Amino acid sequence: MSSLNSGAGNASIPGRFYLAAWRWHFFAGLYVVPFLIMLAVTGLGMMYISVFDGRDGEYVSVTVTGDPVSLSDQATAALTPFGTEAKVVEWIGAKATDRATVFRVSEGDINHMVAVDPYQGTVIDSWNRRDGWYDLLNDIHGSLLIGTIGDRLIEIAAGLALVLIVTGLYLWWPRKRTDKSYAPDLKASGRELWKSLHKVVGAYVALALLVFLVSGLSWAGIWGEKIVQAWSTFPAEKWSDVPLSDETHAAMNHGAIKDVPWGLEQTKMPASGSGAGLEAIPAGMPVNLDTVAAFGRALGYESRFRISFPRGEKGVWTLNRDSMSNDSENPMIDRTVHLDRYTGRILADVGFADYSLPAKGMAVGIAFHEGDMGLWNIVLNTVFCLSVIFLCISGLVMWWARRPKGSALRVFAPKAPDDLPHWRGAMILMLALSLAFPLVGLTLLIALALDYLVVKRVPALRRAIG
Repeated sequence: MSSLNSGAGNASIPGRFYLAAWRWHFFAGLYVVPFLIMLAVTGLGMMYISVFDGRDGEYVSVTVTGDPVSLSDQATAALTPFGTEAKVVEWIGAKATDRATVFRVSEGDINHMVAVDPYQGTVIDSWNRRDGWYDLLNDIHGSLLIGTIGDRLIEIAAGLALVLIVTGLYLWWPRKRTDKSYAPDLKASGRELWKSLHKVVGAYVALALLVFLVSGLSWAGIWGEKIVQAWSTFPAEKWSDVPLSDETHAAMNHGAIKDVPWGLEQTKMPASGSGAGLEAIPAGMPVNLDTVAAFGRALGYESRFRISFPRGEKGVWTLNRDSMSNDSENPMIDRTVHLDRYTGRILADVGFADYSLPAKGMAVGIAFHEGDMGLWNIVLNTVFCLSVIFLCISGLVMWWARRPKGSALRVFAPKAPDDLPHWRGAMILMLALSLAFPLVGLTLLIALALDYLVVKRVPALRRAIG
């Protein structure tokens, strides 16, 4: 066992602080490690499926032969494989001239994606939307396939991972000039080599892990939806004299998959039928898919963007380009425009520059999180995820190597230091984390209560854990 661990009662004050940080790092890791491995594996899987296969048929190829048929005719063709109740709800433009146009078709409770050859006006392929490997991995990544409970468990894990970062950096921080904390000691062997690699890799990925955790937590049900997102949502009041729907932008999402920008999810949709707004499609022209798409290109949309069809009498046409949906590699050109379904007038126009500071951070953070910003992003995310998996495995290896040989199956947590002075900096930091992340605060309080009120007072538990 570690000499620090065996001499917990006689350690100096800095040594006691080290022991306390180590103990918290250990207990947080017990809960967090399986979640971090799951998040890294599913995240890698989703990213590479998106890269090589796409999420919405963006890689379906066609042969360029003459001029494309009208989008309205393509939409009609997209309906041919389905019954009379089916309707087109979204058009997704092709990224290149040799790629298929993709339509989302709603048939009852089922959404289909239909790839159409834009030059022949014929259906190439169709499949159920959000029913593939990407979507299975996404559901595991976000909720463990158990809905709200899974979301909360992952939110706790992400919050405790922040505790891992703070305590890990404290344990890594060089205390002597001779400490080799910036490069692994490859001359070491056994547990000391694992420890050196664990500390150095952890220090180098700490900032990236913080970005991934915060961007992921911003989607979570408590800290994200109830706190940060609620206070950072684009205010619909900026749309002067425009009637609002009872629905928010979140109604455009499909299950766990997010189809609208984070900063707009809780913003109310505008409503058609008032005659309000700015002129877009000239009066007298029909307001249909062809004219709306032509207006989008005139507005500056290039390559791939999306058009959602109006839903209901008050529904609107929505033009959207969003890096989160792989429409572009640059989140700073994200833009959402709503048009009145009857007049074609602009009811709302929201771009990256209009977002609040947290929403801008999330627009960039989510694109980075998903690996949507180009090859460099994919390579970096791959290295990061593999590093996280290594940290989890190396932590388990170090724990196993620290166990006394031939001992019974016990946790062998680092010993709690005796007579630990008030550690003001740590107390303030943990208080800040608890206030910022309510589920983390609740979990820390429960852990403290169990550690100090139960474990320390029950000999059998002390033997099992210590």
